[in-house]
Amino acid sequence: MESIFSPQVYYGVVWTMIALAVVVFICLHIVTAGYGMMYDRRWGPTVGNRLGWVLMETPAWLAMLLLWLLSPRSNWAAPAVMGSLFLLHYFQRSFIFPFLIKGKGRMPLSIIVMGVTFNILNAYMLGGWIFYVSPAGMYSPEWLLSPQFIIGTLVFFIGMGINIHSDSVIRSLRRPGDTRHYIPRAGMYRYVASGNYFGEFVEWCGYAVLTWSLGGVAFAIWTFANLAPRARSIHKRYISEFGDEYSRLGTKYMIPFIY
Repeated sequence: MESIFSPQVYYGVVWTMIALAVVVFICLHIVTAGYGMMYDRRWGPTVGNRLGWVLMETPAWLAMLLLWLLSPRSNWAAPAVMGSLFLLHYFQRSFIFPFLIKGKGRMPLSIIVMGVTFNILNAYMLGGWIFYVSPAGMYSPEWLLSPQFIIGTLVFFIGMGINIHSDSVIRSLRRPGDTRHYIPRAGMYRYVASGNYFGEFVEWCGYAVLTWSLGGVAFAIWTFANLAPRARSIHKRYISEFGDEYSRLGTKYMIPFIY
């Protein structure tokens, strides 16, 4: 059986994922995923938000860790640093972010299953490339001094900072026990409805640059395809709840001044 890390299989998966991202982008303009602010009981059985986020994000962290540990390149410096950046993001999303969530919201199990599938495939696209498929001489120690790595890493951390700060802005809007919605106005929310989504998109654009890989590009495309329609729905939700008070702010959906 052909190895899942052969170039033929790997590139087949990556190009399929890029094509599916286009389909998902279109579908999510028609159907809104029923979690968070858009929670909908019609999506089926649920678990608490904290547990839901842990269950959904942890598999990506574990998948990348296994790809790293089982790789013949596990002790190479550049792949180790790139793998560590991925693990850093998902450690925060799996083991820190969920326990900062306020309230008693619910997350549908169907959303969790789709998220787990998405996260594992993305770990394969990135970890598979870094630790198995990339040309053997591509990620020498000198790669860590390349313009792609330096610029991409800077963008990655800027995006992570925006994402984490934006999440903290949302959390600060409510006092314990409060379930109402409020207009976020600090940080990137001065420009977009979903500052946290913008931060995550910037983060993975940076990762695409620092790895200089098609898998990284595919992940960034998927991030946009998954989050941009949701940002649009959140923007419309704010308008429906707050009317002119929100419309007058002139914010975009997810990308400042553009979208």
